[in-house]
Amino acid sequence: MTAPEPFPAKAPGLPDFLCFAVYSANLAFGRAYKPILDELGLTYTQYIALVALSDGDDQTVGALGDKLFLESNTLTPLLKKLESAGYIVRRRDPADERQVRLSLTAAGRALLDRDFSATLLDATGLGADFHPVHQSIVRLRDNLVRATRAGAAKD
Repeated sequence: MTAPEPFPAKAPGLPDFLCFAVYSANLAFGRAYKPILDELGLTYTQYIALVALSDGDDQTVGALGDKLFLESNTLTPLLKKLESAGYIVRRRDPADERQVRLSLTAAGRALLDRDFSATLLDATGLGADFHPVHQSIVRLRDNLVRATRAGAAKD
């Protein structure tokens, strides 16, 4: 008589997945930002687009998409709403009319002058651990981007 086969090790559960921890943290951030952004009439994606545009005027839609990890078909409706709200200006590049250039307006800059960081930093509960956690998440993201680009290059 042979010994019965041992049961396989338990498959990892949802709490064991790093990707789920990051995904659900992103959703929690969205909920933390929501009351602040509702007051401004913005979505989180609109807000981060404005923040990214504050890095410098005359950015192309493509460059902004790369920065935000968004495709132009996602960005275009969002940018049209920001333009109609008076926060950005979109214009065709005179040297290459296929390119659309973006700049913040005075109203867009004024909106970003409001600082929500203290409220959101408190909401994270990280205190002095904030910067090391931030650095680890950025490193994680950059590693994943590199790995997926390397994988795409092999195809």
